[in-house]
Amino acid sequence: MTPDSLLPAADPDALLRTIGNTPLIPLLRIGKVFGPSVKIFAKAEWFNPGGSVKDRAAYRMIRAAELSGTLTAEKVILDATSGNTGIAYALIAARRGYRCKLLMPANASVERKKLLTAYGAELVLTDPAEGSDGAYFAVQELIKKEPDRYFYPDQYGNSQNPEAHYHTTGPELIKQTDGQITHFVSALGTSGTMMGTSRRLREFNPNIRIVAVQPDGPFHGLEGLKHMETAAHVPEIFNPRQPDETIGIGTEAAQQMCRRMTREEGLYIGISAGAAICAALQLASTLSEGVICAIACDGGSRYQSEKFWEAK
Repeated sequence: MTPDSLLPAADPDALLRTIGNTPLIPLLRIGKVFGPSVKIFAKAEWFNPGGSVKDRAAYRMIRAAELSGTLTAEKVILDATSGNTGIAYALIAARRGYRCKLLMPANASVERKKLLTAYGAELVLTDPAEGSDGAYFAVQELIKKEPDRYFYPDQYGNSQNPEAHYHTTGPELIKQTDGQITHFVSALGTSGTMMGTSRRLREFNPNIRIVAVQPDGPFHGLEGLKHMETAAHVPEIFNPRQPDETIGIGTEAAQQMCRRMTREEGLYIGISAGAAICAALQLASTLSEGVICAIACDGGSRYQSEKFWEAK
């Protein structure tokens, strides 16, 4: 055995340092119809330790609060979530010794609820008819009642959310495509991934086309995504002028794409990732050449109980 004196010093952030640098995976079959000059890639964000793109923003928001003294040991991390950011908060809280309380719509997937409780978070379920907006407004009421008890990261209004993607996701895409990326596709929830990544990509090359994805209407089954035009609460970090275009995707089309990606590409993706790939294919159909990079924000295991997987 190696003597303890010769072992490297324990790194308390060893787990959290694995956030980011996720693989960029080419679609070999689904995009083949567009010819060899149009390449489509999925940024596989389920490789993050918490299983989604939201690990990036959650860690940066919490770390910034620690450094500023806003988050202290006695405070409870509190936020509204559709699931993924909450899971990231809960993982980080467990790792760093904080308590965590999360409000989430009751119709979120069973798997997300189980993950949150597995990490030890206190979970409060809100009216499913009100979606993530209902959870957001319920959080505001809790903060008003006990402002000193909670640390509220506010993923919808915290500038550190897009900053996480400006400093990590954007540079990774530039490096992974050797600077050849021509189109960036990302779904809209808090909009942090879209806002931060696109700002960095535009600085690198103003000709990169930025494409946002949202549900095709206000009533949908795309967990975590917002139809911005009808949302009761539009995230403060969202700039509607940032994307060059916005593509609306239906729930059934996104679900069908999840099945196709799993069966044809071996990529077990989540529903919002399915919507992003749908939009990438629509975009590809209009191009004679290009390098399209779409954010696959989480994996299919978080939706495993959904009936759509059983379709032929």
